[in-house]
Amino acid sequence: MAHSHGHTPAAWTGVIIAFVGFCVASVFTVTAQPVGVIAGLAIIAAGAVIGGIMSAAGLGQKKNKGMTAEQARAHKRAHEEAHHSKAGAHS
Repeated sequence: MAHSHGHTPAAWTGVIIAFVGFCVASVFTVTAQPVGVIAGLAIIAAGAVIGGIMSAAGLGQKKNKGMTAEQARAHKRAHEEAHHSKAGAHS
């Protein structure tokens, strides 16, 4: 089973909203307008909340609840081997 490493609709949405909030807060920091900075921080917090809600609604990464310890070790080995083969291909 492959993991998405956070490449889910919930993760992308939360990060994009937080990035917009960061940009807003940054612009208002440079222009020395505290109300705008607070608004940007509120947008960042909204990104976290919206991402969490979307994840809870099933749009986030799926949990592996039924995996045994041996299955987890085998999965980890397979993941590391796949990562090593990709790194070797780039050499």
